Amino acid sequence: MRYIAFEGVDGAGKTTVAGRVADALRHDGFDVVMVREPGGTPIGEAVRQILLEAGESMVPRTEALLFAAARTQLAAEVIEPALAHGSFVLSDRTVYSSLAYQGGGRNLGVESVREPNVWGLGKVWPELVIWLDVDPETGLSREDGADRISNEGPALMQAVAGAYRALSESEPERIHRIDAGQDLDRVVADCLAVIEAAS
Repeated sequence: MRYIAFEGVDGAGKTTVAGRVADALRHDGFDVVMVREPGGTPIGEAVRQILLEAGESMVPRTEALLFAAARTQLAAEVIEPALAHGSFVLSDRTVYSSLAYQGGGRNLGVESVREPNVWGLGKVWPELVIWLDVDPETGLSREDGADRISNEGPALMQAVAGAYRALSESEPERIHRIDAGQDLDRVVADCLAVIEAAS
């Protein structure tokens, strides 16, 4: 399993943990490509700016479709070629963020959000999802600066956390929960153990 997603509510530690895991894999001799969503391509970065800085007028369906568009470009331009080259791809957020945030948190419905992503991504779907589970209020307290979405506060994040929990229960072979309230070294070690077991 080489396409690995790091998921969780805002402030769960996805970026930090993914970076540490990438360092460990590289140390073991693997080629690793790191990506983030939204972003990772010129088109994706432009969409990221819209998503994170747009005003309150953005409706949830627009939000969901913009995430899907940026993700489709990233998959075609970066992820698929990297996997074809034999690299590990570690992603700071993936389609599962949309399923949790827009599908669950925005009440659009997981399957409604899944549909355009299936069409856009085809077979480029995360093989392993590491869900960094942390109390939403703890996560928000770790944030250096809030964006449009995290500014909405604990209520949205609680709904998102519930959606991640439901997703993990529906896809237990793919989604693995890690307690992100632990010491960082322990979190990283647990992630590496999950990756080794899945390989």
